[in-house]
Amino acid sequence: MKYKKETKKVIAQIYFKDFLSNIRLTTYQVDCLKKGHKTLRERLENDGDLSDVIISTFLQGSYKRSTAVRPKGDSRSDVDVVVVTNLDSKEYTPQQALDLFIPFLDKYYKNKYRIQGRSIGIELSYVDLDIVPTSAPSEAQSEAIKHSMLFRSEDILEDYDGQSIFDLAFCSDEWKNESLLIPNREANNWDRTHPLMQINWTLEKNKKTNSHYINVVKCLKWWRKEKHPEVKQPKSYPLEHFIGQCCPDEIDSVAEGVVCTLENIVNNYKCKPFLPDHGVEEHDVFARITEEEYNDFYDSVCVAAEIAREAYDCEDLERSVIKWRELFGNKFPEPTPTKNSSNGGFTQRKEKTTGIPKGRFA
Repeated sequence: MKYKKETKKVIAQIYFKDFLSNIRLTTYQVDCLKKGHKTLRERLENDGDLSDVIISTFLQGSYKRSTAVRPKGDSRSDVDVVVVTNLDSKEYTPQQALDLFIPFLDKYYKNKYRIQGRSIGIELSYVDLDIVPTSAPSEAQSEAIKHSMLFRSEDILEDYDGQSIFDLAFCSDEWKNESLLIPNREANNWDRTHPLMQINWTLEKNKKTNSHYINVVKCLKWWRKEKHPEVKQPKSYPLEHFIGQCCPDEIDSVAEGVVCTLENIVNNYKCKPFLPDHGVEEHDVFARITEEEYNDFYDSVCVAAEIAREAYDCEDLERSVIKWRELFGNKFPEPTPTKNSSNGGFTQRKEKTTGIPKGRFA
């Protein structure tokens, strides 16, 4: 029995590696994201009308945090670009701040942009971009952001090799106490946000989970997208944030992280929780989710948790893989049965997972 358990562990890891390869962004999609955000950032910082307003730009969102999954259907990959400005929130209304970007947008992205509640969306044929303007930070943080190559970097979280980005960018912990302000056009005020804290929290969580956390997020984002597109909420970052609160530290595999996260939601969050955002504790990440929407999500998690537990505990490898496919859909690899039953009816998958970078998968 010990031999079968060890074989199951090895094969389960290989299958999850293939699954993650199937749902992560393709090389082409990553190239499109890089092309889109690099062109946008260069245009912003070299624009004659905006150059005196912009301190710097940096990336945020699921692409930066390495938690993005492959778009489905006609959807495109997306990337968020934070534009740090010297605009005083006491002198500019949110609408006025966003309006400053309109001449720039008409010049480079005419008929391809829309002014949103807190950002500006740009829809290109190959990628979606979000401009997120922020109001003036302190002089100290402005200088750090302006001169640090770290913030200009195109690297994503997986590229940092376990070192805190803030160990590299700051000499003290003062940055933790300083959020940025983003314009809320609908409420006509400026809201606090701390995207740098979100990035750093994700990096630290990934270290605590033996580099499995970001892949647990990918798996569960895909599950929601593939199996429950009718469930409206939570989307994107709120879902990722919730997974972060429910995923245990020190997990040994992505599979274990998926099972434990789902079961922690079922056992500990029967009612919609208040989820403080990282660095902005008064901001409830679930604020826009209704009780009815949360209940629909919770019901879907209850079903998923049972399937995941059965897949994880199953001693028969073929049945285990079939249950994982029931949870995640056809992107999870099919079982490979053989006439040899000594290894649970499987041959080991070897072809697709060669050359996988260390530490980025299950």
